[in-house]
Amino acid sequence: MELCEQMTTADEIVSQVEQMVDSPAPRDEVLRYAVQVLKRERERYNWVGIYLIKHDTLVLHNYLGKPTEHTHIPVGKGVCGVAVAEGANQIVGDVTTLDNYLACSVETRSEIVVLIRRGMNILGQIDIDSDLENAFTREDEALLSRVADQIARRF
Repeated sequence: MELCEQMTTADEIVSQVEQMVDSPAPRDEVLRYAVQVLKRERERYNWVGIYLIKHDTLVLHNYLGKPTEHTHIPVGKGVCGVAVAEGANQIVGDVTTLDNYLACSVETRSEIVVLIRRGMNILGQIDIDSDLENAFTREDEALLSRVADQIARRF
């Protein structure tokens, strides 16, 4: 798995998203493309979604992975809502240890949430689940932050 994942570098992934951001494609298509690239290029990313902020609620925009009932998440609830409430990215190595975890799938073991911002304004987030414990590293956070920075240019 590691060898497969190293075939596409973080720089190449960011470049692919940047090209779409710079295209005349509508924002919805750009967001959908970003989800597709991340899911395709990182095998351990079992569920990849983008939530957008609407008032005090995160609304699922687009995702790839198993269906989820969590299409609207109040700020402060679950890993996604806590990320917005605290204004900080979240990396959870073992979601089964959390009291407030909102499971998209019973197989999920770890989660990363990276905020999409313009300045101090939180626009949404990239949310990724993995069926592996401790699947996410600071390198994943750095990659997703770069992707989120590109996406934010379309708001």
